[in-house]
Amino acid sequence: MLFFWKWWYFLKKIRKIFADDSAIELPINIVVMLVVGMVALAALIAIIPPPTKNMAVTIDAVGLNSTSTSPGNTVIVSSATANSPFAIDVELSVTDPDGYPVRDANVVLRGLGGVATSVTDDDGYCLLTTSNTSSGDEISLGTNQNEGSMDLTISADGFYDYEKTDAVRVVRTT
Repeated sequence: MLFFWKWWYFLKKIRKIFADDSAIELPINIVVMLVVGMVALAALIAIIPPPTKNMAVTIDAVGLNSTSTSPGNTVIVSSATANSPFAIDVELSVTDPDGYPVRDANVVLRGLGGVATSVTDDDGYCLLTTSNTSSGDEISLGTNQNEGSMDLTISADGFYDYEKTDAVRVVRTT
């Protein structure tokens, strides 16, 4: 008989637990918090800017400021020209990995005591001049210096910065 009373008391407690509706709030609160959290996460992901890409830079031609340019990245100057400050022109184009031009990229060429700055146009093309203007300074080779190099830096929105040391070479000939 004692076993029966214990069993009956146990069943009575179980019925009381199943009849209690206050425990239903916990799963509903969890579901609501989960939905609100997912909406917040989706909103944060939507405002993240697209990933940056690499730029492809091609130095089309280089040359002395007063003469025509030639393909490549090497400027050859005579000893008479190299003894005093002189200017060079550098033509380059900037594209994205798909071959589309990168416009409004800031281009800086520096070295050998001079600097040239410019911005690419709508076709991704840029002409840098190291003449004595607001966009550049003339360069020079030292008296015992037969060659030198200039570094190129390009930055544009949505792209990794491009840096190339020894991008343009200047060589003195006799």
